[in-house]
Order: sequence, then C-alpha cells, then structure tokens
Amino acid sequence: MAGLAEPVYVCPQCCGNLDVVLDVEQVRRLHAPGSIGAGTDASLWRYAALLPVKVPPATTATLRTVGGTPLFPVSRLAQHCGLRDVWIKDDSRLPTASFKDRASAVVVARALDLGYTRLITASTGNAGVALAGMAAAAGLEAVILVPESAPPAKIAQLLIFGARLILVKGNYDAAFKLSLQAARELGMYCRSTGYNPFTLEGKKTAAFEIAEQLAASLGGEVREMWTAPDCVFVSVGDGNIIGGVHKGFKELHALGWISRVPRMIGVQAVGSAAIYNAFAARTDAIAPVDAHTVADSIAADFPADGLHGLQAATQSAGAYLTVTDDEILAAIPELARLTGVFAEPSCAAAYAGLLKAARSGLVAAHERVVLLITGSGLKDVATAMRTVGAAPVIAPTVAELRQALV
Repeated sequence: MAGLAEPVYVCPQCCGNLDVVLDVEQVRRLHAPGSIGAGTDASLWRYAALLPVKVPPATTATLRTVGGTPLFPVSRLAQHCGLRDVWIKDDSRLPTASFKDRASAVVVARALDLGYTRLITASTGNAGVALAGMAAAAGLEAVILVPESAPPAKIAQLLIFGARLILVKGNYDAAFKLSLQAARELGMYCRSTGYNPFTLEGKKTAAFEIAEQLAASLGGEVREMWTAPDCVFVSVGDGNIIGGVHKGFKELHALGWISRVPRMIGVQAVGSAAIYNAFAARTDAIAPVDAHTVADSIAADFPADGLHGLQAATQSAGAYLTVTDDEILAAIPELARLTGVFAEPSCAAAYAGLLKAARSGLVAAHERVVLLITGSGLKDVATAMRTVGAAPVIAPTVAELRQALV
C-alpha cells in the first residue's frame, strides 16, 4: 500500500477500504516456516516479517505479549455436533480478554511509527478496551467513543485503563462517524475498525497462529509447511475479523506455506445480518439494517468493513449463516459445559452457527473445523446470567446440602 509514511485510511478516490499488500516475493526469499518457528517469541510479533510495522520496544510491556493464544481440540463438543475434529482458538485469553487486542497492538505500533500520542476509536466495547489497554502499555492517550448502552463490564475496563471514555447517544454507527470526524479535526490517529487498514494486519495473525499451531499439534513438518483447517467459524459484525483472518490465510497460501485457504464461515445474528443478506442475494451491495441483538459486539447497522467480510466467504467457497438471539443465549452455557470456555454472546454465536451448519450438512463429519472464540463471557455477565437459574441458598449442614443435591 502506498503512503506508509503517513496516515492513510481509505482510498482517496472512492473512499473504499484499503489493504496493506504483503511483498510475497521478498518474504518468501528471506523467510520460511522453519525460520519463523525457530523464534522464541510466542506473541504475534513472532510474525514481524509479515507485518507492516516495527516491533514495539520492550518497554511497552503488555503490548509485546498479545497473541500466542491456545488452539486445542474439543472432542466432546465435536461429538455433540456430530463431527470428528473440532478445535477452539481461544482469544478470550488475550490481555484485555478479546480478539481486538490483536488489531489494537498493531495499530498502536503504527501510531508509534508515525509519532502520534493520541488515538481515537469508536467501539461497542471490546475494540475500545483493547485500544485503551494497548495505549496504556505504550504511554499513549486513548479517546474511546462507545454507545451509552455498552455493558458495564466493558465501561469499567475502559475507565480502569485510563481511557478518555465518551458515551455517545445513539448506536455504534453514530460513534463511528464521530470518530472519523474527530480524527480529522482534532489531529488524532484513528483506530476505528473498517476505516484503519492496519486493524486487518493485527487480526490476520490469528490465521498465522492457527496454521502453525495446527501443524505442530498434528505432528507435521512445520519447518517446510503449516496446516490449514478445512473451515473456520467466525462471528461477524462489521466484517473486520473474518476479513483479517481470511487475509492471513491468503498470504500464507501465496507464500506456499499452506496448501489451501480454508472455507470461511461467517455467523451473524438474525437482527444484525447485513453481510448475510448480501451473501444470500449474491451481490456485493451491502444494504444497512436496523441492528438489534443480544450480542452487542456484532451489532452493526452498516458493516464498516462489510466487503472484506463478504469476500472472506465468497473467495474461499465459504458461507454465511444467521442465528437467533435465543440460539446465541443457549450456546453460552452449552459451549462452557462442553469445553470449559466461557464466551461472551458475540462469539457464542459462532458456536450456534457451527451447530446449525453441522446439522444441515454444510460441514461434513470428516472435516477439520476451527471455532474462533473472540471474547470472554466476563465481558457481559448480566447476559450470561439470563441463561442459567439461581443457585440454592442453604444452611451449612450436610442434611441441607444432601437435599439441595437431589
């Protein structure tokens, strides 16, 4: 991409989203899976050769620890779905407990490269928390615009990290438009998803980790090739996460480090399904919706990175599914009880979609599936509590305990 020495966000002609283009020939000439794997850094910075920013200095602490989340098989969940081989990539274990740390780490590194000291973003919560945490680690100021309806746990995180939190009357789209205007007029570096192309660069690192970790887990020759799954399930709101993960797999395939690009399966809430609607209509024209869903992190009237999100499915021979709020709520405790992973509503949607895909035959029983978990259930405890009953209260006696356990 041109103009890397200055903040370039969108195409100056059409205002469309931009891509940072990897110099595949140079990377292939200088690096190989074996040289990446030989590094001792377990964070996303182990893939520095495939990233368009400088590795931040060691003094940035938490910023240097993002990435390296576990990928593990979940046999009980697979059996429940009627599948043989399902893996979870658990990004709820990142520093601020969401996948958005990947994007914010790279964007903050980009801001350091450019010499900015103030950043701004619109967020439903997680992206803002991630920026607040990463900016704090680098000693930068973060201004976060979130809808006034954001869950209290996310608001608490934002305030604890010292962000300048501003609650915006209206929805995410209103906050997003304000963030772009404020960045222009107040001289801040804008992190907002679907506007800053470097967010994709952070999110693509999940694909690198999946391919490398899967190869190592399956006993493959990780020095020569990594391993792509058959398909990856991703909850989708604005389209940036699925678009970034798809970009990562495409780059690995172009390098010759994986043999294929997996099918990307996007899952949207019925009440926030703008990209699904375009996919079902077989059109690139994404029409806005009036978004309403219990999964606030994937609620978007007009997906800011919708085209990338749509292309992830169409270019990979993947698909889009929708799930209801009832299916999302049911997925939270079911996922937890089958795997020990407590997911927030937005990423429980991906599991609800996997269950539906398995039962409809969209995914074959023999296929290797990765389910991307993008945020911790602790982000929205109130919603999780709606899915379970109240615990009994007893006197401290064995008799009452025995009765309660009946």
